[in-house]
Amino acid sequence: MVLLLLLIVLAVTVASTPLLNRYLGRDSGWPIAAVFLALTVLVALQAPQVLGAGTPLEFSRPWMPQIGVEFSLRMDGIGWLFTMLVTGIGSLIMAYSTRYFPSGPRLGFYFLMSLFAFAMTGLVLADDIVLLFVFWELTTIASFYLIGLSGPSASRPAIRTFLLTAMGGLALLGAVVLLVVRTGTTSLSEILADTSWTGDTVFVSVVALLVIVAVFTKSAQFPFHYWLPDAMAASTPVSAYLHAAAMVKAGIYLAMRFTPAFGDVLLWNVVLITAGLITALMGAIFALQQTDLKRLAAFSTVSQLGLLVAVIGVGTPAALVAAAVHTVAHALFKSALFMVVGLVDIRTGTRDLRRLGGLRHRMPVTATVATLSALSMAGIPPLLGFISKENLFESFLHAPGPGWFGPLAGVVAVGASVFTFAYSFRFVYRTFFGTSRSEEGSKEAAATEAGSGFWLPAVTAAFGGLLLGLTVPALDPLVNEVALNATHQAADAHLLLWHGFNTALFMSMAAIGIGALVSWRLRVGDTVAGRDLIPFSGVNVFEAIHSGIIRLGRRTGDLTRSDSPAFHLGAPTVLIIALAAVVAVFGLDLPSPAGQTTVGLDWVLVGLMAVAVLAATITRSRMAGLTLVGVAGFTVALWLFFLGAFDVALTQFLVEILTVVVAVLVLRRLPRRFHPVKAGRKALTAVIAIAAGLSAGVAAYALTGRRELSAAAEYFLEHAPADTGGTNVVNTILVDYRALDTFGELVVLGVAGLIIIAVLRSSDLLPVHASRQVVVSTDNAAYPAADNTVLMRTVGRYLMPLLVVWSLYLLFRGHNEPGGGFIAGLVGGSAFALLYLAAPSDARARIRLAYPAIIGAGVVVAAFSGFLGFVDGSFLKPLHAEIPLAWGDYFHFTTAFVFDVGVYLAVVGVLLTALNELGLERGTSTGRSETATAPSKDEGDDTGSVSVVESDSTVPNGSITGGKR
Repeated sequence: MVLLLLLIVLAVTVASTPLLNRYLGRDSGWPIAAVFLALTVLVALQAPQVLGAGTPLEFSRPWMPQIGVEFSLRMDGIGWLFTMLVTGIGSLIMAYSTRYFPSGPRLGFYFLMSLFAFAMTGLVLADDIVLLFVFWELTTIASFYLIGLSGPSASRPAIRTFLLTAMGGLALLGAVVLLVVRTGTTSLSEILADTSWTGDTVFVSVVALLVIVAVFTKSAQFPFHYWLPDAMAASTPVSAYLHAAAMVKAGIYLAMRFTPAFGDVLLWNVVLITAGLITALMGAIFALQQTDLKRLAAFSTVSQLGLLVAVIGVGTPAALVAAAVHTVAHALFKSALFMVVGLVDIRTGTRDLRRLGGLRHRMPVTATVATLSALSMAGIPPLLGFISKENLFESFLHAPGPGWFGPLAGVVAVGASVFTFAYSFRFVYRTFFGTSRSEEGSKEAAATEAGSGFWLPAVTAAFGGLLLGLTVPALDPLVNEVALNATHQAADAHLLLWHGFNTALFMSMAAIGIGALVSWRLRVGDTVAGRDLIPFSGVNVFEAIHSGIIRLGRRTGDLTRSDSPAFHLGAPTVLIIALAAVVAVFGLDLPSPAGQTTVGLDWVLVGLMAVAVLAATITRSRMAGLTLVGVAGFTVALWLFFLGAFDVALTQFLVEILTVVVAVLVLRRLPRRFHPVKAGRKALTAVIAIAAGLSAGVAAYALTGRRELSAAAEYFLEHAPADTGGTNVVNTILVDYRALDTFGELVVLGVAGLIIIAVLRSSDLLPVHASRQVVVSTDNAAYPAADNTVLMRTVGRYLMPLLVVWSLYLLFRGHNEPGGGFIAGLVGGSAFALLYLAAPSDARARIRLAYPAIIGAGVVVAAFSGFLGFVDGSFLKPLHAEIPLAWGDYFHFTTAFVFDVGVYLAVVGVLLTALNELGLERGTSTGRSETATAPSKDEGDDTGSVSVVESDSTVPNGSITGGKR
């Protein structure tokens, strides 16, 4: 339960950030840091079992049992290492953030940082490959928002980072699908232990390439390296956590985790080693060029990640030991260096190395932290970075492949480390030593040391690297367990600060010596700083590709971009005709009809439908066209009723009724008649329509009754009562078997309702068209004539309650008889439509209900019923209970009914939205028009005079005109 507790505590932390932010503001980081520290201690207490005994912690519960996906967590050595980094470094960054930001609320930052910690912890603990992918994508989303949180200037970097890392996510999804299909399981540990799929060279190469893309995009490897410096638009705490110690480590984690499967695959070895060393060397050179401290730290991160990826590619137990040690060392010195960047930036107001210098006198603590961290990054004893570099060099010498490949890899690694020393020296010397290059009276010239609350987290990380360097044998159990988990081979590493004179030591000495020489010859990097070594950058390449794709999309869209419905219908119409032609030419081998396919009544309905459709095509009146289309729809509903599909027929009836109501509200704002159409176009569209209609009709006639029930239909009919407790198979399919699909449709419906509100309120609607607009005035005051609504109001007074009761009846009976949430919602919506139509005016027709809240309540209720399913192991899995009744019978209750209630609320909410937003007028002092339509009168009566307006054009709201025109 420890693993589940970790995620629950982190989830509660995420949920509590609004409350913490309200009362603490930027100081919310202190309690969050305390939670992270407590979790770090909890994870550390598991070391005797996980590292000492080598027994992983495991937790598993069914998640989606129908497809074999479980909420499975597992902490082995690799998981322990990365969990410690996520929570340990996270606690330091959260504490640091409380003084980095100015006073005030920081809800977005702390919420997203906590969410990222939750996602990263879930990622490194997931033992189900589908669950791993879900957490992987959640880290991408959290990173996107954290970068964009920094302001408008961070928008494009956030988008570029998101698109690139999302591409890696898609590659990982492809690998997940292939592995699940091939192995028949989603358990990550079982997949990695299964050797059957690794014997297929082509398959394992494809999966390896997909995983490599995911690793490279997340850990900023060439050619995807550019996103990490680009993401420096984010605030420094975000960079210190995500882009130095956590998010980029997700790629490292994935590479380690899949090493058991790909460690002996030549493609994996060659690509990881080659790309990693290119990244290491290139990132180091680019880092030496930077004049911005933060970008220098960013490119140095790219370089160090390249070394990590390359050594993982070596794939031996010793190489994974080196990777584990350097992962720890890098997290400590790089997080400290980024915090130093923030300290310098806040205290001096600049990160420009050309303006800094001499800060060691005014900021001695910060200078000490920067020096220790930079020395560890440069590989100087006795810091942990020195030990990890030695192990890296030793591992590269034993890289797989030809005899010359290992020494070459070692030479390149030493070359990258030469520039690592140079840019580390430049970072410290140009900032804290030498003479100050700032102007007198400037902020940087007057900078002083920050308070202890600001620099203490950085001090902790920097001295952690020193302490672990002096006590490095304490890491033996960790690195040996990581190597065992990553290679399935035992490693017997004995980490020491001094191994004597060996090849790795000479390589370290060469890197340090040549690095010092390079620093001196290049005047601490000034001669190469700011120069363009290549004529383009990764960001420019990305933007060019992105712009090209957008242009291609626009050109493709131009082929079908039109507001004409006829143009959009052209493709499916042509397809239907083409398919019909193929069948007519080549024939279709169909079995004999199972029975009589038509009866006399069918042809009557066909004739009625044909007359309605034909009349709709020739009328010029919009209202008549709507009426005739409605006749065709009601004919279809009647046909379904005669065929015995009562629930489908009822749905069709209700949809037609409500469609007419909503369409009339729209037609009020349009001219009464359609615009004239040329005879040639009429003839062409008539030919197309007739051909398409005949093709579809002949196909339906030919295929109707030609086969027995499908296997799926037979299964549902046979098993639905036992599986769901319901006998209405249609409803059980919607709310039991495929509830997740229905929930997705419900969300889409809710979003559509909210879009109606947003669109209609964002711009003015066309004014209502009135062919006979009547205004009755008495004592110079105007009020609408409403006599024409007396009948509707009288009928509605009695019919509306009946409709509401009927809708509830359909809702309750839907699991066993025709009905359900959707049909019940349509009936309930019809009751409100009747209420609207019976109102004497637009203003009084308003249904004063919070319909956006009703839509939201529907989605929330449906989701809540889904979470209830976790009681039995799976989201949206219905729970069942037999409730005893007073008369001795039992009532079968299922949480699928709660789901149906959510559907009911959402449907009613969307219908209320359409009625209120389309039906009510805006523009008067009250926000509504008080104009009504009534029969004309020739003369006034005792109550006042009547003015009549007749027009085929629209009449602006509130205009009153006398006489006839």
